[in-house]
Amino acid sequence: MALNARLDHRNPLVFDTHELGRRPGALQRLTRTIDAPKDLGLKDVIGVPEGAPVKLELRLESVMEGVLVTGTAHALAEGECVRCLEPLQIDLEADFQEMFSYPDADDRGRAHHAEPVDDAEEDEDRLFLEDGLFDLEPVLRDAVVLALPMQPVCQEDCPGLCAECGARLADDPDHHHDAVDIRWAALQGLAGSLEDGEKDEMSGAEPGVDEKQEK
Repeated sequence: MALNARLDHRNPLVFDTHELGRRPGALQRLTRTIDAPKDLGLKDVIGVPEGAPVKLELRLESVMEGVLVTGTAHALAEGECVRCLEPLQIDLEADFQEMFSYPDADDRGRAHHAEPVDDAEEDEDRLFLEDGLFDLEPVLRDAVVLALPMQPVCQEDCPGLCAECGARLADDPDHHHDAVDIRWAALQGLAGSLEDGEKDEMSGAEPGVDEKQEK
């Protein structure tokens, strides 16, 4: 059973459920704007900058086994277009829902103490309340990652960069390079060398002609 450790009520991502009074059916709605924690998003791809405002809208519902938290996070994510590498911004809206269980209740809401747990792995994945408090940060991180695009683009039809020179194609729709057929490239090189050779021979022959004329 993975209990939260030493939750600090002063942490803006820690919430208090005492007002629900452990009464099934009791509801509480909360709105809170926090500063984004570090590394909120997809590292080196797109995410919410550290310290940027994140608006949280939460609905806390008391149930038999704990508190069901449903909410939405609103923020402005920043990243880089994977096609043209230009900076971009995305209005992020991440929905989430998570159960925070009472430490002394099993998944059927009944108190349990020394009874063995059959499915240890499933138990480890559960989140628990600590003295009526819960930490929303791990839930928020998962929700943001799922809501962000894995390959962000500045616009759906972004043409990207020129493969030959790296120019941004959106800035120059007519940008192109003359295609050279590689099958003729060698012949063109040979023709160029022959022309250069002929010019050299002609330039070498001209002095001889002049000498004869002088004689």
